[in-house]
Amino acid sequence: MPVPPLPFSPPLGGRLAGWGLGRAGRHVLAAASWLTGPLTSPSTLDDYLGLVDPLLSARHPAGRITAVRAEGPAAATLTIRPGRGWRGHRAGQYLPVGVEIDGVRHWRTYSITSPPGLPGGPVTLTVKADPRGLVSPHLVHRTPPGTVLRLGPAQGKFVLTRPLPARMLFVTAGSGITPVLGILRTLARGRTGGLDVVLLHSAPEPDQCLLRTELTGLASRSPWLRLHLIHTRTDGRLTPERIVALCPDWRRREAWVCGPAGLLDAAQRQWGAAGLRERLRIERFRLMPVLPPRAGAMGGRVRFDRSGIEADASPSDPLLVAGEKAGVALPYGCRIGVCHGCLVPLVDGRVRDLRTGKVHGEPGELIQTCVNAAAGRLVLDV
Repeated sequence: MPVPPLPFSPPLGGRLAGWGLGRAGRHVLAAASWLTGPLTSPSTLDDYLGLVDPLLSARHPAGRITAVRAEGPAAATLTIRPGRGWRGHRAGQYLPVGVEIDGVRHWRTYSITSPPGLPGGPVTLTVKADPRGLVSPHLVHRTPPGTVLRLGPAQGKFVLTRPLPARMLFVTAGSGITPVLGILRTLARGRTGGLDVVLLHSAPEPDQCLLRTELTGLASRSPWLRLHLIHTRTDGRLTPERIVALCPDWRRREAWVCGPAGLLDAAQRQWGAAGLRERLRIERFRLMPVLPPRAGAMGGRVRFDRSGIEADASPSDPLLVAGEKAGVALPYGCRIGVCHGCLVPLVDGRVRDLRTGKVHGEPGELIQTCVNAAAGRLVLDV
């Protein structure tokens, strides 16, 4: 049976060849279009590229795992080659990852441990398996090289400040070391003259210290880095008093703290009492809570412009839920504000971020419908 012609104009066919798709790849696209028909075939060039290889899609970024390295019995470092949709990251940021388990895609976020590099990566994530969890044990123990993951945009403000401060203090515990390792690797690649960095890291025992070999190796060859490892089962917890003892000039340093809630809360009290809250940056490994609407907060009438459907939305219902109740087919992914798969352009009106309470909105702004509610009458381009 002859292969039908490609459903692209000649210029687009040339672009496909330029992206590395040979004759066989172009025939796969044609066959996919012919078999699935107009109702189910992809509607854009990017959709066809994603059929051939998920890494070719820019609209739905993906990455392929190229290596898995065990980091002890309960952790692993995944090396990922991102595809066309990858926009890079800053040291200290985290990455939303979509993992398919038993036919269901689950989204989680993991700190990036590799320094920023070329657009094509690679990117590394060091994941610690939570025995009570679903996704982290799957990634650590049951995800081989070759696995394709969906990727969201790199996020987070736990990053190096600009200009780079000369004196820095990092306080971490457990897997809180992962974003800091990405920062330290970045510092090591640059000009380190004049840098004075102190790292205080806490773990229960030496053999439970995540990435211990790399940390001690980095410290041994980096005169600008002073590493203090605290083992809680013999040394006790990393308290504010111990921070002061190990780093007496902590007040004069820019600080980054990442770890369990108790450590972060104590750090906020310590820096706050010293009037130095602006020098402290923290990273919490949990989703932000949804805030209740303020007293007197109003929802609004939402018009889903392309579908022509209108519906009333409460001030506490995500726009995604309001649309689904009204029968509107809205895009979505994780439904928890992580993957950015639910973005819809705002035509008019304002929305309220359910995580922060902030009211915002400009025409053309892309709205995360799973974590924003109506704040008055509004129109969405969907």
